[in-house]
Amino acid sequence: MRNVERLSSVKSELLDIFMSMEVVEHEERSRTAAQRNLRARRGIELHEEFKRLSQDIADLPEDDADGMH
Repeated sequence: MRNVERLSSVKSELLDIFMSMEVVEHEERSRTAAQRNLRARRGIELHEEFKRLSQDIADLPEDDADGMH
């Protein structure tokens, strides 16, 4: 009977270890996904910002060569 209790205890410990590893892996995947989403969002924001700046610069009146002095 003692061996059965010991085996049950080892099985329980192994299950706990496995579940902990699964939780850690899930948290890492979630963190990685969140970082990837933030980078993508920032990339989109930068793209839009550059587009706006390019448009703003294009809208500025051009100086002619005679008017620069």
